[in-house]
Amino acid sequence: MKSSDQKEVADFLEQYSEVFNTMFKQVLSGTDTESLNSMLDSDKLTELLSQGVKVDTAELLSKQMSFMTQQAELWQNATKALLGSKVDPVVTEKSNDKRFQDSEWNENPVFNYLKQSYLLNSNMLQDTVNSLHFDDPKAEEQIKFYTRQYISSVSPSNHALTNPEVCRDILESKGENLIKGLQNFMQDLQQSPADALKISQTNADAFTLGEDLAYTPGDVIYQNDLMQLIQYKATTKEVNEVPLLFVPPFINKYYVLDMDEQKSLIKWAVGQGHTVFVISWVNPDKTLSHKGFNDYIKEGPIAALDVIEELTTSSKINVVGYCIGGTLLATTQSYLLAKGDTRINSLTFLTTLLDFDEPGEIGVYLSEKMLPFLKKDIKEKGILDGRVLGLAFSMLRENSLFWSYFVNNYLKGKDPAPFDILYWNGDSTNLPAETFDFYMTNTYQYNNLIKDGAVEIEGVAIELSKIDTPSYFLATIADHIVLWQASYKGAKALSGPTRFVLAGSGHLAGVINSVEHGKYPHWVNDELSDTAEHWFENSTKKEGSWWTDWDEWVVPQSGKQVAARKQGSEKYASIEAAPGSYVKKRL
Repeated sequence: MKSSDQKEVADFLEQYSEVFNTMFKQVLSGTDTESLNSMLDSDKLTELLSQGVKVDTAELLSKQMSFMTQQAELWQNATKALLGSKVDPVVTEKSNDKRFQDSEWNENPVFNYLKQSYLLNSNMLQDTVNSLHFDDPKAEEQIKFYTRQYISSVSPSNHALTNPEVCRDILESKGENLIKGLQNFMQDLQQSPADALKISQTNADAFTLGEDLAYTPGDVIYQNDLMQLIQYKATTKEVNEVPLLFVPPFINKYYVLDMDEQKSLIKWAVGQGHTVFVISWVNPDKTLSHKGFNDYIKEGPIAALDVIEELTTSSKINVVGYCIGGTLLATTQSYLLAKGDTRINSLTFLTTLLDFDEPGEIGVYLSEKMLPFLKKDIKEKGILDGRVLGLAFSMLRENSLFWSYFVNNYLKGKDPAPFDILYWNGDSTNLPAETFDFYMTNTYQYNNLIKDGAVEIEGVAIELSKIDTPSYFLATIADHIVLWQASYKGAKALSGPTRFVLAGSGHLAGVINSVEHGKYPHWVNDELSDTAEHWFENSTKKEGSWWTDWDEWVVPQSGKQVAARKQGSEKYASIEAAPGSYVKKRL
């Protein structure tokens, strides 16, 4: 970009710097211990100290001095760069930071200064927060999380006049990109709930369920208020005697397990000779606000078990639960075992939390102070709007799942590219108020589920420690929703033979990493050590998908080979072809 085209950007520089200088004015008000201590005696910091916060004065002072030195060096380098000299950067972004990939962030003196000033001030703000030590670790996690959100939001890459790519687009299109961006914003706003902005991450018309996604042949053979039960068409002459049921999370659509040819765990399982059934949850509205967690148990897994048992004549059924579907599955199994029902032959938990002591960053939204207000609001509305929950999950990876699309859609005026996983991610599902209340109270708020007898379902005490069913736990190493160490605690909580496997990548990609694709490795260890760290230290890394490891585990528990079963029966005749109508309801 020519210097003559940068006038507005350059004029903005002084204002931008002033904002950050004001932000850190208190931190930079002194250069010695005496003046720093006077800062610590201010009303705000005194209030913090009274609430169980200690300040590491020495660390803060050291970081402050380093920051001031770097700021002085940055101003000197900026002056030299404007005069044409080549200078080394004072600070650089992390190698995986995609916000500053455009060459002008380094080659143009103005944008280079903006970037480095932002990085320096961001580091100083983080260092300031890191020098605060809280008695309550949850409070410390919340402070650090919201500090990160603020830092990410004020990045120069998120503003039209301080992003070189956007400035270039403005000049080349004569502002047409901003007009198109405004149109994109208005369109998203119309499709957003009242209390959240739902940014499009992919083209909503790019895929058709039943054709591009959720396309494995099958039929809906049963339905009730909360779910449709799909049976898939066998592709082998013989199948395992024990059928297989998938219980997906009821806050998402099931077809994450049935994406394209390479990523469909359902299609692959059918091909391995399993008679596969899957629950497709309804996308509830206010009329189902009264449906509680107990209803999801009875009208979900238990209703499915009844149908599958009658249809296949098998008294044993292998069941797979994904994420919250796994939490629901464990609760269901405890309930059934307490009533003497042993139909569930084996349990597979995919990225599932049973012990919510370490809920990950999603826990910052669900603090004891925030939850009562959240519950009250949802109770009044009758449902938790799935788009609000989707935004919360996106903000756990704010730069890649929120701000990158903010820049692309609204500042550059471009349409997001078609991407199947992000299409699924944006296909939100509501949650009834009663279910939300029960679930949040007994998991994220008080962690009751892991405490034997603390939770009851229709008078039956839930005791996870008494589950002696063979179990398989799959966690993913980069999961930001279900920390793998927290999933490991759940595996340790059960009393039956348990296998724990750790897959590469995250909550979605790690699970649907197919055998043919095999992009990510997995770690195995036949021994269930006392701690997750010890388990990992003694684990063996294996290349390729975890699917084969799971199949080797579940096949011995799947009985003999029998003739392939037809879909449905006279009693359970096909209602409609898969994927069914429940999954097609969009918000």
